Amino acid sequence: YHIEDTLEAGVVLQGTEVKALREGKASMVDCYAVVEHEEVFMVHCHISPYTPAHSFNHDPMRRRKLLLHKREISRLIGVSQEKGHSLIPLKLYFKNGRVKVELAIAKGKKTHDKRETLKKREADREIARAMKRDKP
Repeated sequence: YHIEDTLEAGVVLQGTEVKALREGKASMVDCYAVVEHEEVFMVHCHISPYTPAHSFNHDPMRRRKLLLHKREISRLIGVSQEKGHSLIPLKLYFKNGRVKVELAIAKGKKTHDKRETLKKREADREIARAMKRDKP
């Protein structure tokens, strides 16, 4: 993705989800955000169950509402309707005891851009290996 802009949003969570996040039990692989009925939701974000609360646990893959100002949501509605643009959560973090998500407005890469990125990454690895070998 080419990240065009980022913004911070609050996340509506249950108590066991917050405790699981404090233990670092979250996976944001294939996670994205959608705008529905002037509300923003985070989809496919996996927060593992909190083991001490076995009978009161949450659904690990549930849709989680994101808290944004109305003007931010209206901006996201316009951007998400543009062809090729997506809303991608980059990271989850705590700020003053509250869980926040960094949400990116991103545009998908073309095939040649992906190849270019892979070549650059491979070249960087080769340079790192050479530097490691040459260390005394």
